[in-house]
Amino acid sequence: MNNPKNTTHLFTYIWLPLYVILQLTWGGIQSLAGLVLFLYYFHSPHDFFHGCIRTKWSSFNGISLGLFIFTPNEEDPDLLKRRKYSRQLLKEQCDRISVHEYGHTYQSLMLGPFYLLIIGTVSWSWARTKRYRDLRKRYGVPYSFCWTEAWANTLGEWILKEPSITH
Repeated sequence: MNNPKNTTHLFTYIWLPLYVILQLTWGGIQSLAGLVLFLYYFHSPHDFFHGCIRTKWSSFNGISLGLFIFTPNEEDPDLLKRRKYSRQLLKEQCDRISVHEYGHTYQSLMLGPFYLLIIGTVSWSWARTKRYRDLRKRYGVPYSFCWTEAWANTLGEWILKEPSITH
């Protein structure tokens, strides 16, 4: 029988330290880049999110760099005004982005030093280039249409048992 206390114990005392060690070694390149970005946004709020360090910044974009994830700050009044969301909807979207970015941390664990080349390049291009932004807008293609993003959603949802971004 699966005892929830044993599952929590297994996660806290075995998997969590292993997750951190793997992110700092096998995923060391992206974790180092994440540390630099973390230090740059040191003034922003930070917390622990299932073993990684989450920085909540004033952008609606997210990024995952090894042990570090960067997600929108649901408490930021400017972000609330820019998005024209209710406070509850903004919090829900920020939580979903956190799940998505957490999925990327598992891609980092799987791909190690190849993460930035494989996932980072494709993900950055899909999110930032005018061509792909226009394509998504013109055809109503969801953000998760790109394989790297769909995979991050699947991993984050499977591991955390919470919903991720869908658009």
